[in-house]
Amino acid sequence: MPKNFKNEQEKLLHSIRLMDFVIVEMNEYLDTHPDDTEAIDYLKHYVRMKNQAMREYASKYSPLSMATADASSCKEWSWATTPMPWEGGCN
Repeated sequence: MPKNFKNEQEKLLHSIRLMDFVIVEMNEYLDTHPDDTEAIDYLKHYVRMKNQAMREYASKYSPLSMATADASSCKEWSWATTPMPWEGGCN
């Protein structure tokens, strides 16, 4: 069933969460299958996708982590004043 999103920000955040889930699951799989090169490539692909999505989110809205703070288009330090998504920042 397709999820209905209120806006583009919510949709992008949902995508980041999905990619994060895949990355965690692949890490757990690779803990027991460290020689699976296909799985390693799959993990790297999702890590690249998530990093790109995090940079996009930071440039359009605000950084979700300090790692993407440099991608933010803000001219002032608003990390502490911008509501995080779990605080209603996507509304």
